[in-house]
Amino acid sequence: MIKAAVVGGSGYAGVELLRLLACHPEVELALATSRGEAGKRVTEVYPSLSGVVDLCFQPPVVDALAECDVVFFATPNGVAMQYAQALLAHGRVVIDLSADFRLRDVKVWERWYGGPHACPELLPEAVYGLPEIYREKIRGARLIACPGCYPTAVQLGFWPLLASGAIDCRWLIADCKSGVSGAGRKAEISLLLAEAGEGFKAYAVPGHRHQPEIRQQLEAMAGKPVDLTFVPHLVPMIRGIHATLYARLRREIDLQALYQSHYAGEFFVEVLPPASHPATSHVRGSNRCQIAVHRPGNSDTVVVLAVIDNLIKGAAGQAVQNMNLVFGLPETAGLEAVALYP
Repeated sequence: MIKAAVVGGSGYAGVELLRLLACHPEVELALATSRGEAGKRVTEVYPSLSGVVDLCFQPPVVDALAECDVVFFATPNGVAMQYAQALLAHGRVVIDLSADFRLRDVKVWERWYGGPHACPELLPEAVYGLPEIYREKIRGARLIACPGCYPTAVQLGFWPLLASGAIDCRWLIADCKSGVSGAGRKAEISLLLAEAGEGFKAYAVPGHRHQPEIRQQLEAMAGKPVDLTFVPHLVPMIRGIHATLYARLRREIDLQALYQSHYAGEFFVEVLPPASHPATSHVRGSNRCQIAVHRPGNSDTVVVLAVIDNLIKGAAGQAVQNMNLVFGLPETAGLEAVALYP
């Protein structure tokens, strides 16, 4: 059995990790940490885990974490980098759900995240944890940077177009919507029901922290610079990401065939039939991404619709998918759950 620890187990992504790992057939959930909830039973904070998780939250201590085979960080940005070197020195696998190791350029990281990086020397080693694209690199990794929820949906949506060279990389638009759980489990006026309900709004239009991550990865796919406009929105639902992506064709191509062949054999990415419109409710609670591709009016504009659950494929589920690859387990282990509906 793989011994696993979750640092930051009291947040939304953290509790999803606890739920998934507790039910994983090859994992022993050995440790859950939370500074704010230290000393409390996990089930006192999350009664939904009653009968499944029998642990108390503890403060994060390197020696205790190092007794586990894999350590997941479901923590705010800037935390995992404080522990990574010590855990790697103990031979442990570190899977980080924050942005600490996603950006390759330390200056870009420091500009967007507002402070010095604690271990920039680890950035070249960190493997970007989007399994559909970097599966083979992940298998041999010891430090994995899980993508953000917006970047996951945008990349999976654009990847076939960029890989085929069929679109103009100078004109990409990602119009994305997120549920309020994407902002984390915290007290904030803008996330109150009376503030977020009964309407939706764009935010961070001048620049969102996920923008450089998305651009970095799209340029890696395309092998050239891209011009991306990324606009996120907050919608009054609990969980889910809906990415509406726009691009311009450079040549004629069968878009449906392109997407179906590109994702053939991928368990967690489903290309829907022509004229489909995926909904976030169709992937809620699952590790799946559903994609539909359109060409309105047979013009040179391509519209791709991609939906994921931001807390599963956009966070905890993807982290478990990475763990499965690292430890040579079936990639679907512990992640076969069907989406909840309604």
